[in-house]
Amino acid sequence: MALVEANISMSLDGFVTGPDLDRFPGLGEGGEILHAWVEEDRGMDFAIGEERQIAGAVITSRKVYEATGGWGVDGFYRMPVFVITHRPHEVVVKGKTTFTFVTEGIEHAIEQAIVAAGDKLVHIMGGAGIIQQALAAGLVDELFLHVAPVLLGDGTRLFEHLGGAIQLERAEVIESRHATHLRYRVLK
Repeated sequence: MALVEANISMSLDGFVTGPDLDRFPGLGEGGEILHAWVEEDRGMDFAIGEERQIAGAVITSRKVYEATGGWGVDGFYRMPVFVITHRPHEVVVKGKTTFTFVTEGIEHAIEQAIVAAGDKLVHIMGGAGIIQQALAAGLVDELFLHVAPVLLGDGTRLFEHLGGAIQLERAEVIESRHATHLRYRVLK
């Protein structure tokens, strides 16, 4: 069965975007620094295991999907992507990427992603609200944080609205120039 991993970049003070998303769509003012680590040699490998093909499905939000324009002509991921939304939408196919829009909530999206991923990883990449929902529902096996050495002071907080304590066990720490990559197992 696939492991479900929430995987996201954040500032040291817990923000996954900078402030002023209305004026600076996507990552907010100054938020692009959160993803500076992606340019490093193994950046994408840390994120979804593209080089080793460890991810078999991705879960994201409609807001993230729209902010990226559906990740271009080829869809970027080359695997099934489940987009959580309140607005129904037909399936979109871009190259080898299939975007399925799920209106029944996080549980249903994860169920579909687990089937699609087979024995590979299910990668929940956000936004923050999607990760919060999955953590609060007890559906996350691992939390992989890419912590940028910056204090943004404002923006979108990752750990709001969890509904209680979540116990974690450190599994891995990877140092890099632009981030410290922290992998935790979620204790259930």
